[in-house]
Formats: sequence, structure tokens, C-alpha cells
Amino acid sequence: MSRRRNTIDLSIKQKKAIITASDFKDKAETDISLDELVMLLENLHIPVLARVIQHRNVPDPASFIGSGKALEIRDFALKSGASLLVVDGFLTPTQKSNLQKLSSLEVWDRAFVIMKIFESRAHTAEAKLQVELAQCRYEIPSLKGLGHQMSRTGGGIATRGPGETEFERHRRKLERRIKSITARLEEVRRQRCNRRDRRKRYGIPLVSLVGYTNSGKSTILRALSGDTSILSANQLFSTLDTVIRRINFSSGGSFLLSDTVGFIRKLPPELVAAFRATLEEVIGADLLLLVIDSSDIDPAENMDIVLDTLKELGADKLPRLTVLNKIDKAGENASFIAAELRARGEDTVATCALNEEGFEELLDKIKRHLDESIASYNIDKDTEDITCEILSS
Repeated sequence: MSRRRNTIDLSIKQKKAIITASDFKDKAETDISLDELVMLLENLHIPVLARVIQHRNVPDPASFIGSGKALEIRDFALKSGASLLVVDGFLTPTQKSNLQKLSSLEVWDRAFVIMKIFESRAHTAEAKLQVELAQCRYEIPSLKGLGHQMSRTGGGIATRGPGETEFERHRRKLERRIKSITARLEEVRRQRCNRRDRRKRYGIPLVSLVGYTNSGKSTILRALSGDTSILSANQLFSTLDTVIRRINFSSGGSFLLSDTVGFIRKLPPELVAAFRATLEEVIGADLLLLVIDSSDIDPAENMDIVLDTLKELGADKLPRLTVLNKIDKAGENASFIAAELRARGEDTVATCALNEEGFEELLDKIKRHLDESIASYNIDKDTEDITCEILSS
């Protein structure tokens, strides 16, 4: 008789989530934000079992959604097998700790979900450093919410004596790592700045693609450049690094077109700060192509979110051309959306990056904008030269 071998199951149980939000003002906005949170979790292969909305004027300072709602979630989780509670907002360490105790679930907030996606998408050394920097900055305030284990004291090598708590040791470790990463990214920032200065000296105009995540920016760059090696995927945050390609006009001349990380509702400030070196390519552009997915539920609202993010970066005053993309999916609605954008004063061109519809008009408008920019620059330069001559005489 053969003896059965004992085996150990090392498989990791799949997380199943309950998502929750506090509906402060606009129910429609809350629903759109929760739909987006579902997509974010799908990108992490985490199914959502239920949505829970708490109607409040302001978040509960202790647990964001209130203890009663947290206990309801705990009871549902026991029946449904959910192991994760995801809050569509930014939690304080206290709120997160209290929610975990009340719900008996692992708790994430929206910032953590987005950072997890960035972590899974980061492939280059620079992108990995930027994501790690954001995670370190996110983790420091959360240390106080980790409970009793962070308040223990102890001594040992590389500590400051027996009176130093685990919290203090871990915080110093994170602060050292932040300092190290920041120094390395500052060198990247200087290199980018030098490259931008060289491009300006050679007179090569730079056009930057900006827009909501998954609006089709990478597909536009891939189609215009003919470079099939550029990643173009129907997923959130497929691009974290800056990708630049030279694009030629049929009538002669060329420009550089750059693609970088997309924006989203409630983008964690830690990520915006960490990716500042990458996003500065946008600030140095001669023209922005603001790409909008015409098949979105509310394209104009997404555009406003992009404009708010550009304002934070100091790039909202740059010349821009609005590209209404994915018109094949929007159908007849595309013309209405385009009319609405033009009524807002936006110079708009409708495109489908998959079949390159509208690309001829897009390139014509890019050339016109760049020619106007160069002419304006030459006028300003001539005025400056004349002023200098008058002052010197």
C-alpha cells in the first residue's frame, strides 16, 4: 500500500472586493467615480462583489463612512466571502485603521489602488523609482495607523537606542530611501532639461499628447510615427514613461511628438509629485494635443479633470489642440461633442486612431499651430533685440 504524500497548498486566495463611497454632492459623479474604481480593480484582477454608498455631507472623521455602515459591510463580507474593502477616496491613517477594525477586512483607498496599478505597469528603472518614491511618501503618514507594533521600543544595531520606537526606525528608513530616490530622479530631471534645451537650439518643435488615461494617446503616437513597437493597449496607465518620436509633414518639415502618463479622477498627489520629472516634458512643449475619448460617459468632465491637472503642473496656458478620439465608438454623438467643445472655444479635430480617420486634418492643424508659434516667437525675439539696441545706445 502506497503512502500518500502530504502536500501544502501554496496558492494565494484571490481577493474579492466591496467598494464604498460617501455621496457628498452629486450622485451621478459618485456613480461615475465608482465605475472607474471597478475598472481600476479589474486591472488588478480583483472582482467587485458589491457597491455601498453612504449619504453624508462630510466624511466621518473616524472611519470615513461611519461605524454603522462599516458593520453592515462586515456582515455582508462574511456571507459573500469578500476579503477587501476599497474606499473611493483618500483615507487618513486613523480612518483606515478604524475601518479595518470595524469591518474585519483589509482596507485600501483609491490612492493605494492607483499606485498598485502603477507598480504593475512600471518596467523601466525610472518608472520603478518614481512609483517607489510615491509609495514611500504614501506610507510615512500611514505608519501611525499600524497599531501597537509600531509603538514598541527596542535597541540594536543601526538604531538610536532602546527608547526608539518601531515607528521612528521605519520612518527614518523611508526618509533615507526618499532622499536617495529624489537625488537620482533629480539627475534624470537635469538630463531631460538638457535635452529640451538642445532641441530648442536646433529649432525642433515639441508637441505633447496629454489626456485622460486610456483615451488613445499611445495609439495616436503609434499610428502617426508608424512605430509598431510602441505599446498600445486597452488598459489604464499602459504608458508611464515618456515616449518621443519624430513625425514628418507631407509638405516638408517635422516635429517631435511625446506621449506620457495619463490623468484620472482623484490622482494621488504623491504620484503627481513623483512623476514631475516625466510630466515636465509637457511643460516644455510648444503645443499640447489634448486627447479626449468621445465614447466616455462624460467627455467634457474628463477634459476638465485634465485641465485641472495641467493647471497644477503650470501647463494650462500652453497652446493646445483638442483631439476628439475614438469617434468610431461614439457614432453620431461625436459631432455633438465636437460642437460642444468648439462652443467652449476649443480648436477641435475628430479622429479615429485605429483607422487614421481625421489624421490629415490633425497634421494640418498641428502645422498651422506650430507655424503661428514660430512666427510669434520671431516677433517677440525681434522686439527684444530692438529693445536691447535702444537700451545699449
